[in-house]
Amino acid sequence: QVQLVESGGGLVQAGGSLRLSCTASQSISNMNLVGWYRQGPGKERELVAQTSYSGTINYAESVKGRFTISRDTAKNMVDLQMNGLKPEDTGVYYCAAGPGPFTSSAPYTYWGPGTQVTVPA
Repeated sequence: QVQLVESGGGLVQAGGSLRLSCTASQSISNMNLVGWYRQGPGKERELVAQTSYSGTINYAESVKGRFTISRDTAKNMVDLQMNGLKPEDTGVYYCAAGPGPFTSSAPYTYWGPGTQVTVPA
């Protein structure tokens, strides 16, 4: 059982930056997919960014050019650098890991408890 723990959330003004980190309790080297999801107030959980073991990366259209996902297999960590934050980026951000593939209806097996990101209007 892999446990994921997110950190780095907080309150930041519009236009600011945050870096979220996700640390896994075990090696993620055998996890094909690692990614970040978020759930805004009154909204459904949505994919923010994900990366495969082979290096393929997908971003939600709304964060392209502003967010960067990075995977450090040696440290069992996945980071999400968020720049140019907007009020609509507010939500709980979740780290996830799993076998994939991208096209699966349920590509992720393991989820973290989430970290709150708030960008006031």
